[in-house]
Amino acid sequence: MRIILPILALALVAGCSSTKELAQSLDTRQNAGACPPVGSIYDASRVVDFGEGTENLYTDIRYTGEITDVRSFCRYTGDNPLVADLQIDFAFGKGPAADGNTHDFTYWVAVTRRNGKVLAKEYYTVSAEFQGNSKLDGTTQKIEKITIPRADETIAGSNFEILVGFDLSEEELEFNRAGKRFRMNAGS
Repeated sequence: MRIILPILALALVAGCSSTKELAQSLDTRQNAGACPPVGSIYDASRVVDFGEGTENLYTDIRYTGEITDVRSFCRYTGDNPLVADLQIDFAFGKGPAADGNTHDFTYWVAVTRRNGKVLAKEYYTVSAEFQGNSKLDGTTQKIEKITIPRADETIAGSNFEILVGFDLSEEELEFNRAGKRFRMNAGS
């Protein structure tokens, strides 16, 4: 027994380096820090399309869109870049002046530092498809592999933000900032 125990101990110690390498390759550790906060910018989280030359009346509304939720799923370890996947929920409305059962909305996703500096911004399109006489529609859009480079492993995801908003004209932005709002499902 006295001879077997030291030999077994040596075998276990020798096997530690390969066990350590295996554990690193599987890398089941938790994130090195928190995921970046995500959300939509209030002023850009909704859009009301009045069409051309209208007076901002309910009867002039063509389409409405609203970002109702944004979720993030991320993973990073060591000094690797942070990779996040997003799910964005949209709600759409079709107004009295609508000219069809489909409408495309342009929105953006931006990666920023917590101080507001934009590091990257990409534009996307989401389509509303109103079935039959329906005035309402909704969808979830998935965006995969948003990469946030980190200088080293001491930089956590909480130093960044992922923001989402509709691509708005100056008039649409002013409409939102003035607190005006039309919802197609109001009163139903």
